[in-house]
Amino acid sequence: MANWIPLWLHKLSSPPVFYRFAGALRPWAIALALVLGLIALYGGLVLAPPDYQQGDDYRIIFIHVPSAWMGLFIYGVMGVAAFIALVWRIKLAEVVAMASAPVGAAFTFITLVTGSLWGVRMWGTWWTWDARLTSELVLLFLYLGVIALYHSFEDRRQGARTAAFLALIGIVNVPIVHFSVNWWNTLHQGSTIKLLGPSTIAPAMVWPLLTMMVATKLYYVASLCGRVRADLLALEGGKDWVRQIAENEVHG
Repeated sequence: MANWIPLWLHKLSSPPVFYRFAGALRPWAIALALVLGLIALYGGLVLAPPDYQQGDDYRIIFIHVPSAWMGLFIYGVMGVAAFIALVWRIKLAEVVAMASAPVGAAFTFITLVTGSLWGVRMWGTWWTWDARLTSELVLLFLYLGVIALYHSFEDRRQGARTAAFLALIGIVNVPIVHFSVNWWNTLHQGSTIKLLGPSTIAPAMVWPLLTMMVATKLYYVASLCGRVRADLLALEGGKDWVRQIAENEVHG
């Protein structure tokens, strides 16, 4: 193990340690995601004013944009975990990468569906082979490819390592999705919230959007914790710590 990896992170990569940590973190992440999600929806659907051009149709942005952000964010996490899994053969990294794929695929699917609903109102069509839409569809196919490749092997660790290669190759699509509206002439509008420079969206619309962004990240954390815990139990079924958990559950 590389010396630069902090001791606490090295300890956290131990399956029994992470299992307990994820179990303690998950309820808090679920609760905060629910509270912040409801606040964001109220702010976006009730408090935010109508758009001067799109009216109330724009309000789908409070689902569409955070989902799009999450689709890219989760693929980035999956790619980093896949790299760690391939280089250092850390079991937890394999599990995190594979557990992230279904959640990322779900957010990407929501992005495409809500984008189509928004597009038919603004553009008059459900779909167009726009650079942003096409690269987002490729992102969904990459997620589905990782999931399919992982489950095509009877040996789950071999499947995870093989799927990790595809995850790493697919990283090249992430900047394409993000910068497609800048690199090509597309129907899709450009970024309205900018870290550098003024944003082109009203403050009353920004805070619900950012709040939903935090809520979706917390949901991802909660979902990931649950999925990783279940996968660790399946992978470590013969280990003493898993048998101890089973005995504790039996004896209440």
